[in-house]
Formats: sequence, C-alpha cells, structure tokens
Amino acid sequence: MINISEVLETNKMIEQENLDVRTITMGISLLDCADKQLDTTCEKIYNKITTLARNLVKTGEEISREFAIPIVNKRISITPISLVGSACCKIPADYVEIAKTLDRAAKEVGVNFLGGYSAIVSKGMTKSDELLIRSIPQAMAETERICSSINVGSTKTGINMDAVRLMGEIIKQTAEYTKEQDSLGCAKLVVLCNAPDDNPFMAGAFHGVSEADAIINVGVSGPGVVKYALEQMDKDGLANFETLSETIKKTAFKITRVGQLVAQEASKRLGIPFGIIDLSLAPTPAIGDSVADILQCMGVERAGAPGTTACLAMLNDQVKKGGVMASSYVGGLSGAFIPVSEDQGMIDSVIAGALTIEKLEAMTCVCSVGLDMIAIPGDTTAATISGIIADESAIGMVNQKTTAVRIIPVIGKKVGDTVEFGGLLGYAPIMPVNTFGCERFVNRAGRIPAPIHSFKN
Repeated sequence: MINISEVLETNKMIEQENLDVRTITMGISLLDCADKQLDTTCEKIYNKITTLARNLVKTGEEISREFAIPIVNKRISITPISLVGSACCKIPADYVEIAKTLDRAAKEVGVNFLGGYSAIVSKGMTKSDELLIRSIPQAMAETERICSSINVGSTKTGINMDAVRLMGEIIKQTAEYTKEQDSLGCAKLVVLCNAPDDNPFMAGAFHGVSEADAIINVGVSGPGVVKYALEQMDKDGLANFETLSETIKKTAFKITRVGQLVAQEASKRLGIPFGIIDLSLAPTPAIGDSVADILQCMGVERAGAPGTTACLAMLNDQVKKGGVMASSYVGGLSGAFIPVSEDQGMIDSVIAGALTIEKLEAMTCVCSVGLDMIAIPGDTTAATISGIIADESAIGMVNQKTTAVRIIPVIGKKVGDTVEFGGLLGYAPIMPVNTFGCERFVNRAGRIPAPIHSFKN
C-alpha cells in the first residue's frame, strides 16, 4: 500500500531531481508483412504500424497528465527489417524505400524515433542482411526518425569480423551522406554485441523474433534522483561502502516502481501486453541529470579519474539489484549509460582532460552499453572505426554482456572542435583517437571464435 509520504517523495523526485519515464516503446512484429512485392510489403508495414500504434502518443500524454509523471518519448521498435525485406529487396535502394515507409508511419503516429532498421549478423551475413547494411547511409540521410542497429557478435557465436569491417566503412559513408548536418546520421546508427530483444532505448531498439506480436516496454531514467540521494547520504560525514550501496539500491527501487506503474497503465489502456521495465540511468544534457555527476558524488574528482571504473561497476550492480526488487520483469539494458554528448558531466570531463576514449572503453566493461555518442575527427579511417568496434565487441563477447559503439566521425571537424546535435543528443567535443593503424587485423576474413565459456549446453 502506497502511503502519503511515498507520494510526496515521488513528487519531489519528479519536480526537483529530474526523474522521468524516458520512453514508452511499443514493439511490433512485422514478420507477417513480408511479401515478394516491395509495394505490398511497404503497404502492409505502414498499415500495421499506424493501426497498432495510433493511440500510443495520446495514451502516453494522458498517463503523464493524470499521474504527473513526465514521459519524455514515445517510440516504436520493429522486427529487424532485413528479415522482413528478404523476399522483396533486390538492391539497397529497395530497403531505402522501406525506410521511407517506416519514417512516414512514425510521423503519422507521432513517435520521435522508430528502431529496427536492423540486421543480426553475429555469425554471418545473408544477402538480405548485406543489402540492408549497404543501404544504411542513404536511409539515414533520407529519413528523420529511423534508427538503425547491426548486431555483429555474441558470446555464443563470436564476432563476425566481415561485418565489423563493413560497418567501419558504412559509418564513414553515413557521416559523408549527412555531413551538412554534422554527420548526424551516425547518431542514429549503433553497432552491437549481444543485443537484447527487448531494449526500449534508441538507437539499438528492435523487436526480437521471440517476442509477441506487439508488446509495451518502458524505460525509466533518474540520474538526478540518485545524485541527490548520495548528496544527502554524505551530509553528516563520509558514508561507508555498505551505506553507499544500499542508498543506490533503494533509490533504484523507487525509480523502478514509477516505471512499473506507467507500464501497467499503458498496457491496460492500449490493450497490448506489458513486456519489461528497463531501468537505465540515461542522462540528458540538462544540468543535474548526469551519470558523471553520480560518479563524482561517489568520490572521484572527475569521471575518468582513477577509481572511476570501480565506481561505475558498483553503481551498475546496485541499480540492477534495486530494479529486480521492484519488478519481476526487468529487462532490456538496465544499468548506467555513459554517452558523452548526452551527459554534461561527461562533456566537462572530456574538456578537462580527465576522460579519454581508452578510459571510456575500460568503463564499458562494467556499464550497460558501450562507447556511446562519441564524436571523433572526420578524417578517422574506416579501419580505425572497425578496430574500435572489434574491441568493444570483444568486451561484450567475453563478459557475456551487451556492448555497443555509436561513434560519429564528424566530417570537417578536428580535435578541439565541438559539434551540436540538439535536443536529447546534446553536443560533444571532438575526441582524439589512437592514430596507429589496425588495417591488417580488420582485413582478415571470417570471424573471431566464441570464447570457451560460451559452451554451456
């Protein structure tokens, strides 16, 4: 039973500490839309999305008003499109037509992003997968709301280095295609290892083939709430690690309960089953809504200082423990995100010289995702980008966790410049990358074998 003190506490978290429901994401299976004719496939896709999601935005706004809980985004995730278009797409331009159809459907129902322009190629690429991948630069340039993700590895299968090499080239092409927008297309493109089927967060969201025909997943975020709790904890002196852990865990529990309420209401009103709550501390450019600030509250001078990885490991673990206590269906990514451009504290740490790509890579060993929203010089080679993807995928593969790379080689920019993406995507300083080459490594054909601990059957 919720008492009045809990209601007041939740109101305070919303009004003063940046608590929000970051997204209600409707997952939609498009497997039944596949047809041998491209026009028919596009028509079926448009009709199914606009029918199932026609009330998604309206419902989210109603719940937000009635419960006084900010719901920032309403989004859609779909079946990886390389599966849906395999029978009708013969050239990359065919997939671009599907992307345009998806964009029209997203605009019609009013969602800000639609994820699932995707392919799962962790063990190999079909012809359809490759066509979709090669269509990405044009698709990202000619749509506004479509997000693309490619899963290139997993703990069970190893890393598809042919796909990794190709994605380095695709990211460079996407940057060129959208160079008039500071290479914005790359901000909607992510390369993953161990991608989950039920992630509600963009750009990596897609609707897994093991999911129901439609599902509601909710992503909750509250870095400001955790930061405030840690500040209060230390008011009377430096707390010990047990108190620090308990404070994070209890705060995560409270945040997750808010998400559970919203998810259940959305599911009931839309008549679509509830899937999971993704409790992720996803920052925004707003002051006080920063994962980096939490790490500083835990005791490091700046994100990136010695001790940062240990702080992040502890934060991520306690967030998961608190979330699991609060809901039986915690899923997706659930932990702490460390995107550079979307976190003012991370940006400040980069500018101060405390945070480098190498340190961020170390931090990704223990956080929820990976190298996220990192702007790099536009003349960075495709091979170097592929090497970064391979490194990050190896971390995910060996540690049985999701890792990702959303990296943006901004055409015409160099180290010392900044780039403005706007909105939740924020702005970012251009970060230096290691200039030593890895061409001979990434140009080897085939895949990196799965680690020995993958054999658990």
